[in-house]
Amino acid sequence: MKYIRKLPEAEELFDEYSLTPKQIVNRQEFVGQIRDIISGKENRKLLLVGPCSADREDSVLDYVARLAKLNDEVKEKFLIIPRVYTGKPRTSGMGYKGLLHHPYINSENDDLLDGIIAARRLHYRVIQETGLFCVDEMLYPESIYYFVDLLAYIAVGARSVEDQSHRMTASGIDVPVGMKNPVGGDTTALLNSILAAQNKHLMSYRGYEVQTEGNDYAHAILRGYVDNNGKNHSNYHYEDLCDFHDKYVGFNLKNMGVIIDCNHSNSGKQYNEQIRIAKDVFHSCKLNVAINSMVKGLMIESYIEDGNQIVGEKIYGKSITDACIGWEKTERLIRELAESV
Repeated sequence: MKYIRKLPEAEELFDEYSLTPKQIVNRQEFVGQIRDIISGKENRKLLLVGPCSADREDSVLDYVARLAKLNDEVKEKFLIIPRVYTGKPRTSGMGYKGLLHHPYINSENDDLLDGIIAARRLHYRVIQETGLFCVDEMLYPESIYYFVDLLAYIAVGARSVEDQSHRMTASGIDVPVGMKNPVGGDTTALLNSILAAQNKHLMSYRGYEVQTEGNDYAHAILRGYVDNNGKNHSNYHYEDLCDFHDKYVGFNLKNMGVIIDCNHSNSGKQYNEQIRIAKDVFHSCKLNVAINSMVKGLMIESYIEDGNQIVGEKIYGKSITDACIGWEKTERLIRELAESV
């Protein structure tokens, strides 16, 4: 392991892209709305919508500006949280790892400091230009500190949810944290992760001994799973949700909540299936009061253009990681869902 340089303390970057007192209040109010939905004080649903990866600043800002207008239109039914994922886990460790690793998509001269700054600047510009606050993934527990003050929601991915440092860091974060089921689908491991995140811990973080307070708003994200033969299986159907509800109750956790990830193994990586899955989940909510109370919303992978592209094609607003539904389909889907609830 070769030490290249010491990265700056997060506080050194806060001044350059810092929120105004009014924006700090707006963020607190936005986070408060999310908490109220997760706790059941509000009947609206959450929609976590956006690209698989936030690959370039211009198209992501364009996309979120469109979401902001749509959010105003459907705000009586939904709270839309833009998905701005600046770090991407890779199954093999290869490929595009997100803005944090690759601030210059087509360059071999990657720079982690430039990536951290680019990620913070993107989240900052989203707030400045749209008034919305985003969800990002906690790919690295220590890196999330560089922009956690700008976020409204954090997700812990399927490859990280069983990791002790991710669980304990989630317990010390001041925004709701959604924890995905592991790739193999073990929901007991998922619920244990939520239990860990909801409790206090003494831990080492960024070179300090710290005490976490526990995150009452840690909850589940169901994303389907992959069996030992590499076959995708879903876990969003009515029967799956009934079974998971009963299991969730048995753990006696605070603020029981589930977000359904409409892509990944739930869709079998068939991105257009997200439209059908979203409608199916909301239909299950209509059929069963307990499911409706547990399901707090959906996660949808969406960008300006349908599908995906390989790195280097440079098609504006088209994913360079997992395929997404395009803007026209997304807009139509959200409007149809708003009419149905």
